[in-house]
Amino acid sequence: MKKKPFQVIYEDNHLLIVNKEPGILVQGDRTGDITLLDVLKDYVKEKYNKPGEVFLGLVHRLDRPVSGLVVFARTSKALERMNEIFRKRQVQKTYWAVVRRKPPQDADKLINWIIKDEQKNQVTVYDYEAPNSQKAELSYKVLGKINEHYLIEVNPITGRPHQIRSQLAHIGCPIRGDIKYGYDRAVADKKIYLHARRLYFIHPVKQVGALDQPIICKAGLPSDPFWEEFLELDNDVYKDKNMDFTFE
Repeated sequence: MKKKPFQVIYEDNHLLIVNKEPGILVQGDRTGDITLLDVLKDYVKEKYNKPGEVFLGLVHRLDRPVSGLVVFARTSKALERMNEIFRKRQVQKTYWAVVRRKPPQDADKLINWIIKDEQKNQVTVYDYEAPNSQKAELSYKVLGKINEHYLIEVNPITGRPHQIRSQLAHIGCPIRGDIKYGYDRAVADKKIYLHARRLYFIHPVKQVGALDQPIICKAGLPSDPFWEEFLELDNDVYKDKNMDFTFE
């Protein structure tokens, strides 16, 4: 049986949150390759025996070679409210990245401006506000070093295209396998070592009594011996890579 390119992390009547494998598109592009959105619509249709077209709204994107958490909305009401949550930056996102060069600081905040070339699907990073650029902000900290590689925890503040990949490359720390942004060679399956590790937000619809219901999701790392070496550097209380989410 072919392995599914996702693992369900959280699911209710309004939301579907999955841990995406690297290599699958989240949303369709000019390649015409099958997408995570297509696969999940089939999953919902089969699981709930739904007739006709299945509604599933994409809340945000994750680049094809990146793994980790992706949020989908199962109702139009949830989609509208989740879009507002992301627009207002009322979501906490944490990524893990593996780089070969240590960043200039153990912890820092990066503020740049980026311009995307739609034809090349690549962004250019500037240290000043260039014409037609978008401001990109993130904070990072170095969690540790194993075998000449560094594990960096990144918390994006804005949600720009290729933001983490390009901003880390701009300080001389391209992500392992990311030849588009300066790493010297590709790795197996053209994946890169960037993983959407954790999400926190308030549920867009559900409440517990009169209280808001927080959602905290954590994605296990891809089945990859290289990734697994870095698990011991995780400062989170959940050490088991199979502990995929907590719900409070």
